[in-house]
Amino acid sequence: MEYLNIIIIALIVLFLIQRMLPAKGIRQITTAELKNELMDKNKQFIDVRTLGEFSGNHIRGFKNIPLQQLAQKSGELSRDREVVVICQSGMRSNKASKLLKKSGFGKVTNVKGGMSAWS
Repeated sequence: MEYLNIIIIALIVLFLIQRMLPAKGIRQITTAELKNELMDKNKQFIDVRTLGEFSGNHIRGFKNIPLQQLAQKSGELSRDREVVVICQSGMRSNKASKLLKKSGFGKVTNVKGGMSAWS
């Protein structure tokens, strides 16, 4: 019985670690690196925070598509252009990046640290 508990705990830990790790094929950049890429017209910049968070503070050039709406609204994005995704801390944007990658987007970039790291 004790072994079963250990196995269950190990599986839960593995699941949590897997969710936090960046997905294969998704580029990770810092906010400092983002500053050098903001003028690139070939990229699509998406902020997946809520409308309230976005309205309070956002980076010019980013379009707000909350994470909960991303699956439905991904058709508004070009699959031929790189998508750069940001959120508040990097967790939701990492999740959004994985969703976009699984949906067939070739070039997806996650901004590590999100708006919390933006200065």
